[in-house]
Amino acid sequence: MLKLKLDLLAPLRTPAPAERFQSFDLLATLVAVVQSDGKALFANAALEDALGVSRRSIVGSHFPDSFIDPAHLMKVLKGAVGNEFVALRFDAGLLRLRREPLPVHVILTLTEAQELVVELVPLEQQTKQDREDRLAEQALANKELIRNLAHEIKNPLGGIRGAAQLLELEMAQPDLSEYTQVIIHEADRLQSLVDRLLAPHRRPHVVGDVNIHEICERVRSLILAEFPKGLDVVRDYDTSIPDFRGDREQLIQALINIAHNAAQALSERIAVGDAQLIFRTRVARQSTFGKQRYRLALELHVIDNGPGVPDSIKDRIFYPLVSGREGGSGLGLTLAQTFVQQHHGLIECDSEPGCCDFKILIPLP
Repeated sequence: MLKLKLDLLAPLRTPAPAERFQSFDLLATLVAVVQSDGKALFANAALEDALGVSRRSIVGSHFPDSFIDPAHLMKVLKGAVGNEFVALRFDAGLLRLRREPLPVHVILTLTEAQELVVELVPLEQQTKQDREDRLAEQALANKELIRNLAHEIKNPLGGIRGAAQLLELEMAQPDLSEYTQVIIHEADRLQSLVDRLLAPHRRPHVVGDVNIHEICERVRSLILAEFPKGLDVVRDYDTSIPDFRGDREQLIQALINIAHNAAQALSERIAVGDAQLIFRTRVARQSTFGKQRYRLALELHVIDNGPGVPDSIKDRIFYPLVSGREGGSGLGLTLAQTFVQQHHGLIECDSEPGCCDFKILIPLP
């Protein structure tokens, strides 16, 4: 009889906090739900990862103690419950286990149940998101500009080259053909540049199974063939990374462009004999880029011990025709970024003298 009563009452049972707030686990931002006295009722998975402690340790604890200035958060909590405001934003420092405090932007909202939802957005994450947005917008603008400009240049080039060839045939003095040959060669050089600019938009995206380590080995052999002495190309692979669907040739080209740039930047160290280039693969979990959160993502690092990217072009290295090397076309990184973006990925660069790290991020299944 007692069991029957309990079964009848089961639908009326108030859900536990973990059940009521479990949808917060789907968010990339850090979220906690607390009472007005600061007691934590819930912490989502992202907050667990950021603090470096389990949810069980967070729930029931005095949540303001997780901040550099707990008194300020307590004052805000009491103000929210006292209807001094409905929502509040401020910057704070979140304490983490065995790590430096994390600067966060705090967004506090009072619910109808008089519970407080504390959303914490890492300031570095916000900065990164803004940078990614600017990069995506610039890449789109660059694509349209390059495509239109290349087509406008291509037609006159053909006419210039043809006119120079006809002029060469009509010349009475053969030694003057040297000048027409200059015109023809320069027209061919510009034609080659235009073809490279248009290459990512012409070639179809051919998708198949891709093993990232086969690509790394292919590029490694090409780099060592060009730089056989003075350069150590180190493998640092996570062999558990699964295959994924992608365009193998595009990814090879993207990695070649990055690795080749790095090798050329190492010219002085290659001459000395202590140049190093590292191919490192890792799996990133719960990674956010391109405004999306991915459960698993490939992290492919290309790290060199060269002088790094010049400060004057750090913010523009993925723009077309921007190069830090004399004689460089400024297209290698632009094309690499385009190819990786076609895989819903992103390339980031962290550079300082002695260590330049290009990181390729691509979603994994």
